[in-house]
Amino acid sequence: MPSPINLAVIGYGLAGRVFHAPLIRHTAGLVLHSVVTSQHSAVTAAHPDVRVRAAADAVFDDPEVHAVVIATPNASHAPLALAALQAGKHVLVDKPFALDALQAEALVSVAEANARVVTVFQNRRFDADFLTLQALLARGTLGDIAECHVHFDRFRPHVRDRWREQEGPGSGLWYDLGPHLLDQMLTLFGCPRAISVDTDCQRGGGGVDWFHAVLHYPRMRAVLHAGSLVAAPPPAFAVHGRLGSWVKQGRDVQEAQLAAGRRPGDAGWGVDPQPGLMTRVDTAGALQAEPLENLPGDYRAVYAGFAAAIRGEAAPVVTVDQALLLMRLLDAGQLSAREGRRVAL
Repeated sequence: MPSPINLAVIGYGLAGRVFHAPLIRHTAGLVLHSVVTSQHSAVTAAHPDVRVRAAADAVFDDPEVHAVVIATPNASHAPLALAALQAGKHVLVDKPFALDALQAEALVSVAEANARVVTVFQNRRFDADFLTLQALLARGTLGDIAECHVHFDRFRPHVRDRWREQEGPGSGLWYDLGPHLLDQMLTLFGCPRAISVDTDCQRGGGGVDWFHAVLHYPRMRAVLHAGSLVAAPPPAFAVHGRLGSWVKQGRDVQEAQLAAGRRPGDAGWGVDPQPGLMTRVDTAGALQAEPLENLPGDYRAVYAGFAAAIRGEAAPVVTVDQALLLMRLLDAGQLSAREGRRVAL
């Protein structure tokens, strides 16, 4: 049996506390060794056996730490990842990888020079609904796809006092939810020919809280949307092809399960109780609609892939080429929104 891999998490806000620490602790072969945070009591209450460090240098200099997870505000992702790689640690960065493609390319160069793994936490590749859609497309159930609409809407009428919702480098919904939705489309359909993005600040104050993006593919469009003032959200997915449509209400349950204190591997983990609706044309030309149960989701797959990559057994779930392509698309979306035009890729 391979030796366990010791991980240090830098940051213990929402990402570190709700996502990374529990997922690490429940992924075979990984050990949550250290957490870098000022919230000493919060860590020791939840993880009494974990070391709490006040500064990142303490884990960079610790030979017992094999890999570092960056779960800090977006503007600090690249500097911390760079320092970790230079210290000889493998690195997993919470999305987005960096603030722009140039920063991301620099990280990849340093990782390659130091023979270290660097990857990005794209957990929503393992949402139940996304896995179900991916399987439908692989089987050709919907035929040639004409439209793929994805919504990640919330009702948060007041701007909260948290860095994600304030103005600043790497803040706002395009950097928060944009990487999730772009990564899903790149995984399903590859790189588009062009992107068109519109962004807005609808609540007044704070950063971008609304975006609408169109990815232009030959004979197909992927439409990505996120808003903060949506009390009655539309379907999370609506995908239409020559052979039928698949429409899915509601989002994956794993974030809510983690926030409620449930742990990966518990009974019902990742099981989405809201089936999608499949509508197809039968041999007589009539439309037939039926519910379709979802495949189970499991975010631990990202960490299992990270462990396999560190051991040299496989590429990480998100390869460096995929990470760089997403950053270029994120940059192109920023340019499109700023200049009000379609940007070719």
